[in-house]
Amino acid sequence: MTNSKQVGTVVIGRNEGERLKRCIDSAKRDSCIVVYVDSGSTDGSVAWAKSEAIEVVELDMSVPFTAARARNQGFERLIEVFPELTYAHFIDGDCYFQEDWLDTATEFLDTHHDVALVCGVRKEICPEASIYNYLCDLEWDGPKGDIKESGGDFLIRVSVMQQVDGFSSEIIAGEEPDLCFRIRQNDGRIHRLPAVMTYHDANIKAFSQWWKRNVRSGHAYANIADLHYGSQEKIYQKEVLSNLVWGAGVPAALLLMSFFWLPAVLWMLLYGLLFFRCMRYAKSTMNLEPDKAAAYSFYIVMGKFPHAQGVFQYAFRRVFRRKHTLIEYK
Repeated sequence: MTNSKQVGTVVIGRNEGERLKRCIDSAKRDSCIVVYVDSGSTDGSVAWAKSEAIEVVELDMSVPFTAARARNQGFERLIEVFPELTYAHFIDGDCYFQEDWLDTATEFLDTHHDVALVCGVRKEICPEASIYNYLCDLEWDGPKGDIKESGGDFLIRVSVMQQVDGFSSEIIAGEEPDLCFRIRQNDGRIHRLPAVMTYHDANIKAFSQWWKRNVRSGHAYANIADLHYGSQEKIYQKEVLSNLVWGAGVPAALLLMSFFWLPAVLWMLLYGLLFFRCMRYAKSTMNLEPDKAAAYSFYIVMGKFPHAQGVFQYAFRRVFRRKHTLIEYK
């Protein structure tokens, strides 16, 4: 069982209800010190957490909310109350821990001193509930071994978190890839273990939710690419260009060619080629069945449009110096 004086967990959430209870209970099960950061819940989450003797941080909602700011304040409270901690685990309130994950993760960092951050596999609780949940489940199952970035659930050395000054609080989405990028710039390794880490409840049931989630992703790509534009790695610049070409450039060309059927058909064929390229990857690399590979490929192609929308939203706010506000899909 994890040494409670070695690891602390930061949970962030808003109106998570029973999911928050399950999340915190799973952290307490492994004797882990817990700090819960609440972002204006109205469902009694704060009162329940306090009744469980959980350290609670209530965000000042007069300041624009970001998950990055919530995680930073949770980490600050964690270290303030428990300064002897070695590791901090971040987890979203709509997730819960796989039993023994914290033991597995801390043992790995204990024996791999050049690894700064470790994560595992996040699984969807109900991938069969909707095609969107299923797509999230596929998304979570990334490459194992040394990787470039983690998701929102991970274990990090306290010293590393302090060295890179935590998350960039102004980023409204994609704060984890940004954090991992800065860690790697300081020669820290990011590693994913082939073990289940957490279970997640996406609860995405509508196309509109899926669309907004992808707008948010497109915004994140643009934000981070812009933030680190001069870096040698050119992080996310390829993704931003791809989103603009497929989500805006090709549709613009189709519109211009709409009165000339042959060029328009040729442009349309490009989407077919992109679809079959994704199909080949899904079947050969991801080992998906043909019907699932087709669904995956369709939504990858479709996702270029909301991604492009997110890029344009970021560019508009950047040019006109507007505040970047949270893009919520739940």
